[in-house]
Amino acid sequence: MTDSSHYVVVGAGLAGAATAWQLASRGHQVTLLERNVPASHDASSHGSARIFRYAYPEHFYTRAVVESKALWDGLVAATGTPLISPFGAVDYGSERNPRLLASVLADEGIEHELLSASEARTRWPQIGFDTEVLWHPGAGVIDAETAVNAIVGLAVGNGARLLTDWSLHSIERNGSGYHLTSTSGETLDAGNVVVSTGGWLPRLLGSLSLPDAFLAGLPDITVRQEQAFHFRYIDHGSAGRWPTFIHKAADIQAYGLPGGRDAGFAGQKVAEYNGGPLIPSAAEQTGVVDPANRERVADYVRRYLPGLDPEPYAETTCLFTNTPNEDFLIDRVDNITILSPCSGHGAKFAPLIGQWAADLATGSRGVPDRFRPTAGVSTS
Repeated sequence: MTDSSHYVVVGAGLAGAATAWQLASRGHQVTLLERNVPASHDASSHGSARIFRYAYPEHFYTRAVVESKALWDGLVAATGTPLISPFGAVDYGSERNPRLLASVLADEGIEHELLSASEARTRWPQIGFDTEVLWHPGAGVIDAETAVNAIVGLAVGNGARLLTDWSLHSIERNGSGYHLTSTSGETLDAGNVVVSTGGWLPRLLGSLSLPDAFLAGLPDITVRQEQAFHFRYIDHGSAGRWPTFIHKAADIQAYGLPGGRDAGFAGQKVAEYNGGPLIPSAAEQTGVVDPANRERVADYVRRYLPGLDPEPYAETTCLFTNTPNEDFLIDRVDNITILSPCSGHGAKFAPLIGQWAADLATGSRGVPDRFRPTAGVSTS
C-alpha cells in the first residue's frame, strides 16, 4: 500500500527541517523523509559548531543574516533551547578585505570595530593577526545538531510526520503528483516535493523526473569532503575568550571556531576552506582525513595561532556542497522544489531558507532571483 502526503520534504538537515516546520506551521500536510536520522553524522548538519556571523562583502547576505537572526530568536523562544552561543567574530587577511566588510556592517547598523593588527593582537594575543581586523560581537556559534532536532520537534508538533531510515531512490510523475520510491522499495505519493539532500543531490538529480531544460539551467554542483581539526588551548583559562575567525591570506583560507562538545570543549576547531578532496557525491565519502591537509592546517596553526597546541587532538570530515558563485539554490519546476543552501555558509540562514523554500513550494511568495537560475527557462 502506498502512503500519501500533500508536501514531502526529503532530507532532515537544517534546511529540510526548517522547510518542513514552515510548511507544517502554515497548516499543510507534511511528511519529512530522512535517509538516516535528523542531523545524521555523515551529512552536513551534524555536530555542535557552525559559525553564525554578519560579515559579508555585500549587503544582500548581511541583511539576510539580520532577517534570519529574528527567526532564530523565535525558534529559541518557541523551544526554550539555546541554539547560538555568543563568541563574536574576527575577519582578517590580505584577501578578506576587513575594511569593506566594516563598511557593509556600518551601512546596516550592525555593531563592529575595525582594528589595526597590533590593536587586535593586544586584545587577542592567542591569534597572530597579519592585517587590519574586523570585529563584530554579535557573531557566535550555532549548535547545528541541537537546532535540527529542535526544528524537527516544532515541525512534528505542528502535525508533520517524520520518517527515518527512508532513503530516496527516485521520483516519478504520477498524474498531477509524484510517486517516491526508497532504496528499500517503500513508496510514498505526494502532491509537492522539496528535495533538500545536501551532498547527495548531484547523484539524485537525474532520477527526480525533472525536465531536461530545468536540469540544464542548474549550476554545476560539486561536493567536497571537508576536513576539520581540533587544537587544544594552551591556556585552558582562555577558552571563553576565543572568537570565531575567518582568515584569508594569499596562501591559505582558514576558519576557526570554539569546538564545543564536538571535541570536549577543549579547543578550537580549525579548517582550510574547501581544503578537502572533490567527490562525486556524499555517497562516495570515505571519512578518511588527507594527511597533507592535516599538515597544512597544523602548519597554519603553528604560524598564525600561537594560543593553540599545533598537534590536533581530534579530527573529522564533513560535506561542503558548492555552487560556482557560492549562492544558494532554491528553485522550482512543476511541483518539485530543489533546495541546496550550500557552499559552507548556509547554516546561519536555516530558518530563513526554510521560509523561502516554503514560500516557493506553496507559491505564496517568490525567492530572491539569484537563487533561481532557471527562472524564465522554458521547460515545455
